[in-house]
Amino acid sequence: MRNKLRYFALCSAVGFCAAGAAAAQTVADGINVLGSTSVKFASGPETIAGNLYLPANYDASQKYPAIVVSHPWGGVKEQTAGLYAQRLAKEGFVTLAYDASHYGESTGTPRDYEDPSVRLRDIRSAVSFLENRQEVRTGAVGTLGICAGGGYTLHEAQFDPRVKATASVVAYDIGGAVRHGIEGAEVSFEQFQNTLNAVADEWSRIEKGEKPKVFPLLPDKKDWTDKTDDFTKEAFSYYREKRGASPNASNRFHFATLGLFAGYYPLEHMEAISPRPVLIIAGEKAQTLRFSKEAYEKAKEPKELVVVPGASHFAMYDKEEFVAPTVAKLADFFRKNLISK
Repeated sequence: MRNKLRYFALCSAVGFCAAGAAAAQTVADGINVLGSTSVKFASGPETIAGNLYLPANYDASQKYPAIVVSHPWGGVKEQTAGLYAQRLAKEGFVTLAYDASHYGESTGTPRDYEDPSVRLRDIRSAVSFLENRQEVRTGAVGTLGICAGGGYTLHEAQFDPRVKATASVVAYDIGGAVRHGIEGAEVSFEQFQNTLNAVADEWSRIEKGEKPKVFPLLPDKKDWTDKTDDFTKEAFSYYREKRGASPNASNRFHFATLGLFAGYYPLEHMEAISPRPVLIIAGEKAQTLRFSKEAYEKAKEPKELVVVPGASHFAMYDKEEFVAPTVAKLADFFRKNLISK
């Protein structure tokens, strides 16, 4: 499968494709990989696998603004991050979609382990990687994150002045979600305390050498109940079905990581991004809209919040009627702040 994906990328980059490559229609087929080149770079002790996209009509004698694109919790670079990176490259940017440490083709054990501090390190490393690319204009690197990648991206930009402009799409505060839940799936204080107690027991078990508890990130449909929320059902339609499923995404999470999320506050110092600009885009019907509003309220100027009419959280991942205007808005934002300044 991987060789097939790389074939798609190569033939697209040189301007022609055989019939099989031209037939790519889904994430699993490699549709979001088209036009990219495989790259690797270091992030702490890990090796990060990425897809680098060059601008349309790329000229090797020129240098271009660049954007790091970070994927959601449990996602991989071939999914929505790859789609946004691919589209923004067509708008004139060098873009990078990558697998976070412990995910996809990047190294890191245990696999599928979500650690906010590591996700931040990966973004910093990706910025460093782009800064040192010969195609990239000095001082013209921005960052974009989707879902949890958006929360991490907004956090990383607060303390990395190399990031000249930052944006999020349907930002998800992974800490806030554990502490308080999302719209339609609220978490009470008692439920939160129960989670902390269960995680503490899990940490003790692991310390004794017992096997960590690893669960499906999204349960099979057969395991749904009348309490299964709409957010989970919509996530399933993207991650577990033909629409967005990737062979490189394992649909797993480590129960112990909920304890890492519980003490994570990515939006606490949004004001630190200023005077660099921030663009926050969310869906009007997204159950996560509260996080985008909170980020905007805490940020200082220059800032902008765009709420996309009619869009749910996962519709912003790949639905053309929402992705197209969102990419156009992002392209204008990054042009203004990475090119004209």
